[in-house]
Amino acid sequence: MSEVADLKKTPLYDAHVAAGARMVPFAGYSMPVQYKDGVLKEHLWTRESAGLFDVSHMGQARLRGVSPLSAFEEITPSDFIGLAPGKQRYSLLLNKKGGIIDDLMASRPDDDGLFVIVNGACKDNDFRVIDDELTPQVTIERLENRALLALQGPKAAAVLAAHIPEAATKVFMDSWATTGFGVDVLISRSGYTGEDGYEISVPAEAAERIWNTLLADERVKPIGLGARDSLRLEAGLPLYGHDVDETVSPVEAGLTFAVSKKRREAQDFPGAARIAKELAEGPSRVRVGLRILEGAPAREGAEIADQNGAVVGVITSGGFAPTLNAPIAMGFVPPALSAVGTRLNVIVRGRAGAAEVVATPFVPNRYVRKV
Repeated sequence: MSEVADLKKTPLYDAHVAAGARMVPFAGYSMPVQYKDGVLKEHLWTRESAGLFDVSHMGQARLRGVSPLSAFEEITPSDFIGLAPGKQRYSLLLNKKGGIIDDLMASRPDDDGLFVIVNGACKDNDFRVIDDELTPQVTIERLENRALLALQGPKAAAVLAAHIPEAATKVFMDSWATTGFGVDVLISRSGYTGEDGYEISVPAEAAERIWNTLLADERVKPIGLGARDSLRLEAGLPLYGHDVDETVSPVEAGLTFAVSKKRREAQDFPGAARIAKELAEGPSRVRVGLRILEGAPAREGAEIADQNGAVVGVITSGGFAPTLNAPIAMGFVPPALSAVGTRLNVIVRGRAGAAEVVATPFVPNRYVRKV
C-alpha cells in the first residue's frame, strides 16, 4: 500500500478515475492501463478512428545555450546541427560503449533551443547524463508544469484541425509552437502507435479541460497503456527497458537510421568505435519480428531456438496483435537466422512452438509524409 501511495499522479489522474480507468503503477506514476471498453476495443478504435492517450509521465525539457544543437551531438549520433526549424528528430542517448541509455525525440518548435521528450522511467537519469556531459555549455529546464497528450489514429488530423487548423497542413515529424485551446501548446505530428497523429504538450493546469474538449468529439475515445503497448508492438517499435537497454547498440536494435551519415563518417559520438565495427562487420545479434505460428503468445524472456532445438536468442516483447488476429513478438537472434522467412521455435512454458521471422512493421505505418 505504501508503494501505491508513493506513486506520482499526472494532471489527468482525476479524469482517468472519473472515466472508470483501471489504474496501475507505471514508471513511478499511477497510470490508466485500460478504460471500460477494454484493451482490444481501445486498440481497434485507435486503428479506425482516434485514440487519446495521457503520456504526461514522460520527461519534457528545454535545452538552451549558445549552441544547444551542436552540444547535443556530443551525446547522440544524430545530425542536430542540420535539424531545420519546425522539425523533430528521433535519436538515441548513448553511453561510452555505444549502448542505448534511452531513445528520445528532440525538436525545434520555435527559437527557444531544443525541446526534448524522453521516456518516463528514464527521465531522471537522462537529464542527469545531459547535465553532467553538457554543462556549462547547455542548461536544462525540466518542464514539470506541462502535460503531454497523444492523439493517434486516422481521424486524428480532422479532430485536431477543428481546434488548431494548421495541424492539418503539417506532415510526419513536423513540430511547432502555437496557441490552441486558449493556451500555448507545443505540437509534433508524430507518436508511437504507427498511426498518423500528434503529441501535444500543454500547461498542466489546462490539461484536463483540453482532454475533455477532445473527448467531446465522438471520433475520440480515451486509450490506456495496454492498447498503447499492443499498437507500438504491431508497429514494430522498440520499448526501452525491454527491446533496448544500455547493453544494446543502435546496430543490434535496427535503429541505425538514427546514426546520421555525417556522424558515421566523423565517428565523434559515444561508442562510435563499436558502432562503426558493427556497421562494417555485422553485430553478434539483431532485433527481428516474429509471427508465432503455434502455441501461446510468447512474452518477454521466452527463449528462441533454432530448428535443431539449440537456444539462439530471447523474446523481448510479445503479445496478441488485434489487427492481425495473431500472436507476434520481437527478439534478438544471430544475423544468420534473421532473414525474413527463417523458421524458428519459441519456447513457452517448456513447449516449443513454431515461429517465422517476418518484416516489421507487422502492420503498415500510416504516417503522413510530403508527397
